[in-house]
Amino acid sequence: MNWGYARSWTASLGWGDWPAWLACLAAVVALVISIRAQRDGRRSANAAEKSVAAAEASVEEARLSRLASERSATVAEETLADQRREAAERRAAEEEASRPRVDLRIEYSGGGMFLLFNQGAARAGNIRAVGEYPAMRSWPAGLSLGENEPHTFMMAGDYQDPVPAVIKVVWDGQDEPVSLRVPQNNAG
Repeated sequence: MNWGYARSWTASLGWGDWPAWLACLAAVVALVISIRAQRDGRRSANAAEKSVAAAEASVEEARLSRLASERSATVAEETLADQRREAAERRAAEEEASRPRVDLRIEYSGGGMFLLFNQGAARAGNIRAVGEYPAMRSWPAGLSLGENEPHTFMMAGDYQDPVPAVIKVVWDGQDEPVSLRVPQNNAG
């Protein structure tokens, strides 16, 4: 090897120009740092994009969750309204079932005599026969019967006007005629 050449090369480099070499070294270090910073920046940007995508997905999930919660609340409100309505209907039905009622019956007493009997717990006011029953007598206008109260009346039938098998009656609060079966008798 020619050491003279090496000396001339190093001499021509100008080791005496150490600030230039220092600047060159600083430039190389800066280049390495900037390449690493660029890589870190890319990673950071990618991470930020992933974070934004995750945030958008989270926002969408939150929106869907809110919609589901609203639907659930609506269903719960409707269910509660249905339960309240059913409870009110049940209470009304229970009140109606426990309300005292009129329960009229006809019993045969003997001869041509019959009893109109209220077996119910409510008073039957202004009891009226619906239709014509020529065999029936002694039924006063405005007849009212309380609980377990009877009224005696007469029915005498013949071939032309036999004792009816059923008498239809109405009373105050009962506008739909109620059929009362007339028991068999031997009075004509």
